Amino acid sequence: MTSGRTRRRARVTALITVLVLAVSGAVLGVWRPWVPAPVEAAPLAAEETVTVAPTALVLPEHPRVLVFGDSWTYGAAANVPSLGYAYVLAELLDGETIVDGVRGSGYLKPGIDGPDFGTRIAALDPAVSPDLIIIQGSINDREQGADGYRDAVNAAWDALAATYPDAAIVVLGPAPHALPVAAGTSRIDKDLAALAAARGWWYISPLQDEWITEENYLDVIDVEVGRRHPSTDGHRYLAEKVASALADIAAAPVTEAGGAETTPSE
Repeated sequence: MTSGRTRRRARVTALITVLVLAVSGAVLGVWRPWVPAPVEAAPLAAEETVTVAPTALVLPEHPRVLVFGDSWTYGAAANVPSLGYAYVLAELLDGETIVDGVRGSGYLKPGIDGPDFGTRIAALDPAVSPDLIIIQGSINDREQGADGYRDAVNAAWDALAATYPDAAIVVLGPAPHALPVAAGTSRIDKDLAALAAARGWWYISPLQDEWITEENYLDVIDVEVGRRHPSTDGHRYLAEKVASALADIAAAPVTEAGGAETTPSE
């Protein structure tokens, strides 16, 4: 027959065991290296949650395209700037490109040869009358910080749309000049994607689509003379990627009022 003292000892032992297991579980929950620590997601800003379905991209047989951007659009590091992707794109689209690239410029950052994007857009000639506008970049804002960035982008895009109300606008996000991709470049890509989605504008992301990887980096980027800009071959590669992305957009189904999907050919 079990004595009272033995029963009390058993209850105490059981209680201690339960407490040890509970504490161990809590410790393991914090310190298990094979399980990623839980991360509390930051609340999304209102502009990040709004998405407008883009309209179909329909271009004439020989489109007139304004390509606006930074040094990549300028044609930096190509043997001559006119071998830059923005110029080569005209051949691939069987159309005409009007190239407006300023080295070092961004939405917040003035460039080497001209001011920031917003100031440059305000000086554009409305008589150019493009069928399509590709606004590219820019990685040049990666060290400027997030403060005021979205406001600057929205103001520049408002002015661009007002200047050319009949043109389709496609945003070409930043492409990495170095790997791994800098945090500031990734932030810009996400910001531009969200802002374009809020307007119903098509967005092309060289980062998300992995145009430049460790495998092809040295084939695309001139790390010596070009100081991490696309080589001549790299510019042609980028032009081919842009042309392919535009073809995919033109063929993409779009959602009409009422929720029905159609393709541009329907």
